[in-house]
Amino acid sequence: MSYSEVTRGRLVRGSLCALLIFASGGSGAARKPQAAPAARPEPEQMLAEIYKDLAENHLRDAQAKADALVEAYPTFHLGHLVRGDLLLMHTRPVASLGAVAAGKDAETRLQDLRGEAAARLRAEARPAGDLQPRALLQLRKDQRHALIVDARRSRAYLYEHRNGEIRYVSGYYFSQGKLGVNKVKEGDMRTPVGVYYISGRLPGAKLPDFYGKGALPLDYPNSWDKLNGRSGSGIWIHGVPPETFSRAPLSTDGCVVVSNDDLQKLSRIVEVDKTPIVIGDQVEFVKPGVRENDRKLADSLLEGWRRDAEQRDGGQLRTHYSARFKSAGDEKADAWIARQQFLPGAKRVRVTLQDTSHFRQPSREDIIISTFTQQTAVGKFRHAVRLRQYWAREGADWKIVSESVL
Repeated sequence: MSYSEVTRGRLVRGSLCALLIFASGGSGAARKPQAAPAARPEPEQMLAEIYKDLAENHLRDAQAKADALVEAYPTFHLGHLVRGDLLLMHTRPVASLGAVAAGKDAETRLQDLRGEAAARLRAEARPAGDLQPRALLQLRKDQRHALIVDARRSRAYLYEHRNGEIRYVSGYYFSQGKLGVNKVKEGDMRTPVGVYYISGRLPGAKLPDFYGKGALPLDYPNSWDKLNGRSGSGIWIHGVPPETFSRAPLSTDGCVVVSNDDLQKLSRIVEVDKTPIVIGDQVEFVKPGVRENDRKLADSLLEGWRRDAEQRDGGQLRTHYSARFKSAGDEKADAWIARQQFLPGAKRVRVTLQDTSHFRQPSREDIIISTFTQQTAVGKFRHAVRLRQYWAREGADWKIVSESVL
């Protein structure tokens, strides 16, 4: 990765000609220094400003900001590498990030840092304009936050949920499995794709230093993973050892790894069994109208199923289920539907659905995940069950391909 490549990115608007003049040996004139912000800027913001200064031929300003970067984040190895390059630029041209003679081991580390620099600078600090994550169709009232983990961008986006609306809060750089995403089995060095929940909290004091300030275990494998034969365990969101600030984009055994600072921020926000963690390499950000249309579709599918469940019309209810349906217990649709009936043969049945959430699976296959509490009333008798349904597009129709009791 060259310095000209990063200065041509979306985050930098300066002239490439200025960079070439600078790289030929000119140090450039320093601009009047500005007052430092009260809050410590994020590393990406500081890196972007450094590269912007380079593109505009302001070496001294870039150097000052690199000094400030390593002072603010003393274990940020990428920051030290950039600062070293800037020091070298005072004496000779520097064409690539990490312009030092290195042995094989050091070169591998340099490649990791170059990959991190590229990932941090090509990622959107936040989704553009009014775009929203398509995966978040509808959250329960008590789900106050959701985390979108976008593997293609090595970026996690935190959203706040309030009064039925979602609002972007902040973004985080993260590292994923050495071989990317789509985990299938134990030890495949991949991060899973799907909709997960925090299943607990592990304080850093009870873990080896490798996990940093702590860990947030995920409920992988969930029922959908098990249905599709995916194995493995121990997928966490966790921190980094105290001697480093961050890791390369592809460097974990399958976990989602963030800086210790970011882990502490997330730990204060996420709630066990409530906060959804959506992980995918097909994450889409769309206009609110697109997301609203998807939500209405999910509501319509679920309402059709509810109506037929209330009518106790087994034949009609069966039309909502796919021929490839399997329950978490490996039951076919007919056996599953029969076993879910409350007081079979009863009349005057009332079915209502409460605490509903809808997600769109961030995968190549069109899948909507609906979770809700089904309340069934037969005379004076009441029955409540928490269900999760996976709806998949099959041609022009949507069918339930899996259903499970939570």
